Amino acid sequence: MYTRELSAPKQSFFLFGPRATGKSTWLKQQFPKGYRIDLLPSDQTLQYSKNPSFLRNEVLALSKNQWVIIDEVQKVPQLLDEVHFLMENHGYKKFVLTGSSARKIKRGAANLLAGRAIIKHMYPLTAKETNFSIPVQQVLHYGLLPLSVTASHEMDREEYLKSYVKTYLNEEIKNEGLVRNIGSFARFLEIASLAAGQKTNVSNLARDSEISRDTIRGYFSIFEDTLIGSWLQAYRPRAKIKEVASPKFYWFDPGVLHAAAGGFEQPLFLEWKGVLLEHWIYHEIKSYMHYAHKRGSLGYWSTPSGSEIDFLWWYGKEYIAIEVKSSDRFRKEFVNGISSFSQTKKLRSSWVIYLGTKELKIENTHILPVYSFLKKLHSGEIL
Repeated sequence: MYTRELSAPKQSFFLFGPRATGKSTWLKQQFPKGYRIDLLPSDQTLQYSKNPSFLRNEVLALSKNQWVIIDEVQKVPQLLDEVHFLMENHGYKKFVLTGSSARKIKRGAANLLAGRAIIKHMYPLTAKETNFSIPVQQVLHYGLLPLSVTASHEMDREEYLKSYVKTYLNEEIKNEGLVRNIGSFARFLEIASLAAGQKTNVSNLARDSEISRDTIRGYFSIFEDTLIGSWLQAYRPRAKIKEVASPKFYWFDPGVLHAAAGGFEQPLFLEWKGVLLEHWIYHEIKSYMHYAHKRGSLGYWSTPSGSEIDFLWWYGKEYIAIEVKSSDRFRKEFVNGISSFSQTKKLRSSWVIYLGTKELKIENTHILPVYSFLKKLHSGEIL
């Protein structure tokens, strides 16, 4: 069992996270005496769908100090109206509402309880939660989902991740009725995985997949709502240099991405290791910012001339640049993007992460091996 960095709020909250990130296990640890309603079984879903007020009858029989946990609440979003009623009219204030998709909640009558419950996220395991012990190559190929990390053999991890992608298509997409043509979505899934972490051109994706642009945009919306990935926006200051504005889409776990792209069936292009490494670092920065309540914005910076910084954090007039390279040897051109950006904005610090073993410092930029950087990140020394 790994100790998670997420701390339990003292008030009602939503807990969102992709399937198998460890939400249920964490809830059992944090609320061992909580009254739990699991909507994953179809009979439970059917019961509450037919009669949402049954939840009210259950909760009114409990003490107001009792935590009520509703797992996979997106299965019956009408229950949020009952929760709202219990909060407003009966003074029940201790609800935990988990979900692996926000799509039906957003589109239903529920309004996220009008701010009466805060929103928390559960991510795959972080480097700190695994005590920085998982080999780098294992993380890149098999990711950090708990069941992948704890599997005994590589083949078990591979089969688990391939099954995860297949289950996502069948359960989250097909069974939820989110798309009309599951075949076209499966085709989009593969193309979107190979384009992960790149500037997203919807027109090009539509042409490659032979799917309309509007449908592509809808599919990306499904990806976001089912928590499979998120957009990294471009940083666009009011400056003389013309910056690139297209966002990049990052998947929530490098192992799931590797499986979706077919990496377990065929070797992929040479730059693929760099794509996976960027996804891992993005996951670590994003989860650290959430768990540690770190303010600021995260994006990337790029110009039409080719200057680029993989990750740029900013808060007010403070800027931190982070460049990710999959090489095991440092090359001076790794800092070109950082040097270009620093001509227009003053950086508080700049970092290059690479697969080498030596820690270096070139001018004002720190060059660190992956785990050296992650230890500093999670100890609060980077952001």
